Amino acid sequence: MNIDKQFNLIAKEYDSKRQIFIPCFEDFYVNTTDFLAGFYNNPNRILDLGAGTGLLSMYWYRNFPNAEFVLDDIAIEMLEVAKHRFDSLSNIKYITDDYCKTFPDGEFNLIISALSIHHLNDEDKEQLFKRIYKNLPQGGMFVNYDQFCFDNKNFSEYADSRWIDTLGKSSLSKHDIELWKERRKLDKECSVTKEINMLQESGFDSPECVYSFQKFSVIAAIK
Repeated sequence: MNIDKQFNLIAKEYDSKRQIFIPCFEDFYVNTTDFLAGFYNNPNRILDLGAGTGLLSMYWYRNFPNAEFVLDDIAIEMLEVAKHRFDSLSNIKYITDDYCKTFPDGEFNLIISALSIHHLNDEDKEQLFKRIYKNLPQGGMFVNYDQFCFDNKNFSEYADSRWIDTLGKSSLSKHDIELWKERRKLDKECSVTKEINMLQESGFDSPECVYSFQKFSVIAAIK
């Protein structure tokens, strides 16, 4: 099943289960965003790639309510949830497309993404990072909150099995876990090290992993 169909299926219940699927949710989404918002002061135009229900944009919006936000996602039902979340705020815009094929117009001084880019193969990741670099001004920042494997195969297998075990002991239903396993078939994770190298090859100077917990990391790169 395609990515847009997979995520349209779960759009309405997506947010309610995020804190279970992501055991480090508070640090990953909230605390890391607050840290970066303190570092990168007052962006006026923010693009959220693979924005889904607008969950990540919500945490950035809390820091910069006067910025213009553009939420871009391939799954229309996910963006419908985002529209309800932001209740028709005039500074929130929505685009339904495949950001690998059609990149939003204009320059953004902050581009963010959460749990989306790991669905791309390495070649598509590299092409995307070059587009992101091109659409940022000098001093602009890209932040990717994502899911990664390890360079070491044994660590990767252990992290995967630990994650599966944790979810199996949670309040998720068997149906929830089966849907998650289907979505996992779409994953094309790379390691943090490999993604940082890709970003450097795209032109970014000294990308940094600013947060990491097992399979979840946040990488920030400044042009």
